[in-house]
Amino acid sequence: MQSATTTLELLTQAQLTQAQQQRLLFIDFCLNYFGEIARADLIAQFQTGLASCTRDLALYKELAPANLELKHHTKLYYRTAAFSPLFSHNDAVLLSRLSDSASDCLPARLQHHSYSLDAIRLLRPRCGLVPVVLQAIYLQQAVHCRYVSLSSGEQERELVPHTLVNNGHRWHLRAFDRKHGEFRDFVLNRLLQVRRIESEILPQQQRGADAVWQQICQITLQPHPGHQYPQAIALDYNMQQGRLVLEVRAAVLGYLLQQWQVDCSPDASLDCRQYPLALADHQILTQVADLTLFPGANLR
Repeated sequence: MQSATTTLELLTQAQLTQAQQQRLLFIDFCLNYFGEIARADLIAQFQTGLASCTRDLALYKELAPANLELKHHTKLYYRTAAFSPLFSHNDAVLLSRLSDSASDCLPARLQHHSYSLDAIRLLRPRCGLVPVVLQAIYLQQAVHCRYVSLSSGEQERELVPHTLVNNGHRWHLRAFDRKHGEFRDFVLNRLLQVRRIESEILPQQQRGADAVWQQICQITLQPHPGHQYPQAIALDYNMQQGRLVLEVRAAVLGYLLQQWQVDCSPDASLDCRQYPLALADHQILTQVADLTLFPGANLR
């Protein structure tokens, strides 16, 4: 999180201390990405008293009166439709930190939730996508969008998102697709005109019902048998006795095997210069319905 230069003059005129600015930044951050904030979030984050938190929220309201509203029945402050960030926020930094469940950038009550699964640095999402998608995930809402796919072009979709995933190349969204009635992966940058919608989220549309996401696969990797000196690969991956055992969600297993360049062919027939690793236990392939992303798995 970082303050915008356009905000500095306003904050300077208010003669705020650095500590006050940090608390205002946190309020703005929570509203921007999660759509709400409670006094308890400020207390937990900054170890301040209730009176101090109330003053901070009142000050934020004074500086940005159209940004939030208090709903007394929940005692939460909510982002309004007219919200405009008082500070600038770095989506890429947030996405990286979200993968750390103990991230100090999150409200304490959110730190044990997994809204993002990180793998490797990749293409950045377009500006403005992350806040609306993350709000939908956190608030358990659906989104309406236009999605551009390679197979059917641009079409309207209603999605119920549950997790942002870094697949090693780009960010995608794991979501229930109401059009097809199943959970699918959606490349984040292919989502256009995304907006949250008020609609009932049925149990079969929630993350707990995503069987492929919930399935944990144990895979065993080995140096590709085509290497003359397999110990080099074993050292790269800190293998024990020439094997590396990983537990991976079935929904992201194909992405991992692609990113790590793992030969999944029955006889390790792919070029070891391109595929340094090979699958040691092919039994795992019988547990996965779609082998499209598994290098060489369909070779017979």
